[in-house]
Amino acid sequence: MKFGKELASQMVPEWQDAYMNYHLLKSILKDIESNTDRERNSNRTSTSRTPSKSMTGTQKRKGSAAYRDFSGLTRRHNTKGSSSVPEEEQVILVNMVTSGEDQNSETSKYETMFLMSSEEGGEYELLFFHALDEEFNKVLKFYKSKVEEVQKEAKELNKQVDALVAFRLQVHNNSPRLGFAAAEEDEAEALSPSSKVNNTRTSGSGRAHIDIINETELSSEGCPEGKGKGSNEAKTSNQKNVEGKRNSTSRRPTPAQVLENFKINVTDETPWSILTSMLVSSNHESTFSREELRKIEEQLERAFIEFHQKLRTIKSYSFVNILAFSKIMKKYDKITLRSASKSYLNMIDNSYLGSSDEVRRLVEKVEATFIKHFSNGNRRKGMNTLRPKAIKKKHRITFFLGFLFGCSIALIAAIVVLIHVKDILNSEGRFQYMENIFPLYSLFGFIVLHLVMYGANIYFWRHYHVNYPFIFDFNQGTDIGHREVFLLSTGLAVLSLTGVLSTLEMEMEQDLRSFEALRELVPLGLLIVLLLITVCPVNMIYRSTRYFFLQSVLRCMFAPLYKVTLADFFLADQLTSQVQAFRSLEFYICYYGWGDFKRRRNNCQQSDVYKAFYIIVAVIPYWIRFLQCLRRLFEEKGANHAYNGMKYLSTIVAVVMRTSYDLKKGMTLKIMAGLTSVIATIFGTYWDLVMDWGLLQRTSRNRWLRDKLLVSDHRVYFAAMIINVLLRLSWMQSVLDFHEAPFLHRKALSAIMACLEIIRRGMWTFFRLENEHLNNVGKFRAFKSVPLPFNHDEDEDE
Repeated sequence: MKFGKELASQMVPEWQDAYMNYHLLKSILKDIESNTDRERNSNRTSTSRTPSKSMTGTQKRKGSAAYRDFSGLTRRHNTKGSSSVPEEEQVILVNMVTSGEDQNSETSKYETMFLMSSEEGGEYELLFFHALDEEFNKVLKFYKSKVEEVQKEAKELNKQVDALVAFRLQVHNNSPRLGFAAAEEDEAEALSPSSKVNNTRTSGSGRAHIDIINETELSSEGCPEGKGKGSNEAKTSNQKNVEGKRNSTSRRPTPAQVLENFKINVTDETPWSILTSMLVSSNHESTFSREELRKIEEQLERAFIEFHQKLRTIKSYSFVNILAFSKIMKKYDKITLRSASKSYLNMIDNSYLGSSDEVRRLVEKVEATFIKHFSNGNRRKGMNTLRPKAIKKKHRITFFLGFLFGCSIALIAAIVVLIHVKDILNSEGRFQYMENIFPLYSLFGFIVLHLVMYGANIYFWRHYHVNYPFIFDFNQGTDIGHREVFLLSTGLAVLSLTGVLSTLEMEMEQDLRSFEALRELVPLGLLIVLLLITVCPVNMIYRSTRYFFLQSVLRCMFAPLYKVTLADFFLADQLTSQVQAFRSLEFYICYYGWGDFKRRRNNCQQSDVYKAFYIIVAVIPYWIRFLQCLRRLFEEKGANHAYNGMKYLSTIVAVVMRTSYDLKKGMTLKIMAGLTSVIATIFGTYWDLVMDWGLLQRTSRNRWLRDKLLVSDHRVYFAAMIINVLLRLSWMQSVLDFHEAPFLHRKALSAIMACLEIIRRGMWTFFRLENEHLNNVGKFRAFKSVPLPFNHDEDEDE
């Protein structure tokens, strides 16, 4: 693999603009190489004609170097980075230009003086070093800012650990004076790799709680007189040290006094707790219970894990960029036959980027602190928690994916052959089948299609380096890839197609007609199996992903009472494209609850209650999004959330009008349905293209698109915009009565329209996340901000 591709694969996607632009510098080197080739060719021609009067490029450079050495040009600009290079071989001089005395300030920059610019083609090399300096200064400035950022976060985490130790001592009723005095002394270097745990004790919840005892005090109190090994002077000195420590201990605050400067920021994120905080005072008083301590530890543990990951990423950023500069300089030496890399790389080694040790020391301190306080001193356990968990690719997933895909194709072929051989399309029960059985199985088709679109999105996200696990806030190492999603979709497809085939077989075969009740219960059995797998507590079939999905569903159900995250409103947007699936669930209740499923009949569709819920079920996903917009408007005070809520409100009105016209014909309802649908379509299309996708920007350098695009072919974006508009007009089939076409059953037409909406949503999903990813790239947001359990007073004196 070429280094350019390797560099791109190791980049943090959100920091890609902060890395050294290897391709830019490589393109400049290609210009230098082409110019050098022309120069060499001309030298060969001149040598063949007049060999005694010509010199090669290397001889010219040696001669010019000797002249500069004789004239003393290099002696006046000697630098530390280039002192190890012989003066006659010096090509560049690298100087640091600062606006103040602090060489590590953000205003300091490095400038390279190219000493051979007068040679033929020297302007290209001068341009190369100018671009090289710009890239290095950019990397250096970004690295300094990130190091300063993590140093501030380390201080904050240090204070959090101090409060945690005090809180633990309060919970476990340790000696307020002696216990906390030793704890505070140990926490003075809370992020220190040399700190040790003298005594650990595990609580009932299984976590390590630290109870540190002053060893000097303990040994002096327990030592009988006359049995010490040291001299009297040593004993006197030891007693003075003990008395000094006791005096300092008496001046140290108790855990209660320390916690007075902290406010605990741990609350249950449940609808009941949120309603309670809204109705009662929001001030949270600590109960010093073990449950509260457990929540604090979990929250602080997540903060340490995220901080450790950030430190490792910054360390990798420094290493990758130094390697990139080394590669590009050695390529420069190879092309130009010079030896400038040694001087420039010496400068990099002596710079803040190459010589600073703060990140490495912080990594060691964080690991030591985490092992001591969160893994009971067990280093292996602590490091397994801190280190990122790599997802192991299993070949059996690919095997079963191919196997199930082949089975689904075979089942589809078998169903088509059976329908053709038995002439089911012309049988007497075809209308009864379409009215009762087809809506039951169509539910699984909608789910399978949505999973296929999601798997395709994951494939393209990974191809274009979209950091979707970070955007969705997946737990580290628990996100699944496109192969796993395709495996789930093909597995569900095989189950549902097997049910369809078995239902047709039992219906058409005379010997199997006695199993009418079993035949009609097959779809219900499939639905029950799907629900059981979704909520199964056993660690199988991607339990972490299933539980993450269920948690998002729960937060969507109680939309205004939970803080809205991107995963929550993203899921709610997906549910707006599954309206027909919700109606299929309603039909399950209708068919098996109030219908005569043994005779394949139902009368509940003519019920007013069913019609009312037919409208309510279609509105639920849009209502959830409307409530989420209200919650975000209340918290963030952004006008865009109000406009977005109005968009969903207009869609709710349009859906109610269209469904009312579908259930009860009338010219007035038809006009209202058409008018409201047009307004909702215009509003929704504009929001999709401009707000969600970030397109249709007139001032962009990519006309009518964005400044930054992941897909190089711009036609993809224009095609997606056109398809989005066309698919959004699918509501016209209900207003223009296309469902009454004689060549297609209305249930089948509704299913086709629902599939088109799912495809549109799948396209929307890719471009929506692409825009979110580019927004994070523009702001260099590569890590999630974990809320800390303690809020402390910022006044240092207090």
